[in-house]
Amino acid sequence: MPNYIIRSPKTSEEWEKYLLFRWELLRKPLGMSKDSLSDELEDQSHHLMGVDDENNVIASGRVHFNSDKEAQIRYMAVDDSFKRQGLGTEIVKSLEEYAVSNGATKMILNARENAINFYLALGYFEIGTYQSDTGIPHKTMQKDFIS
Repeated sequence: MPNYIIRSPKTSEEWEKYLLFRWELLRKPLGMSKDSLSDELEDQSHHLMGVDDENNVIASGRVHFNSDKEAQIRYMAVDDSFKRQGLGTEIVKSLEEYAVSNGATKMILNARENAINFYLALGYFEIGTYQSDTGIPHKTMQKDFIS
């Protein structure tokens, strides 16, 4: 089984690989252009990526704040060959820890239908539907933290 580490991208090359990974897994299969691989909150967000032994990006996740107390996870993706090995869970928990340590009492996210059970297992609950720019159904989910 390959090893991996989870960390933030540092160099411009790592940022390029990280953003490209997000696009390739989340947007390209839907026919979306590379213009959709980032948004206006990138510089205000905390980013994590999983990197394998050969320095390939194999997972991604990002958290930003919507308010002083509410954080939001976006762009969660894990390469198919690394799914079900705990990598996604590690990234979510690290993003949660970052958010809580910076004052968050609530985390929200918009999960694709095929990821709902993953987030339910991590303590999230559904609070509504979300219309994504991807055109695929999402559910808005939330997790509360003890303050």
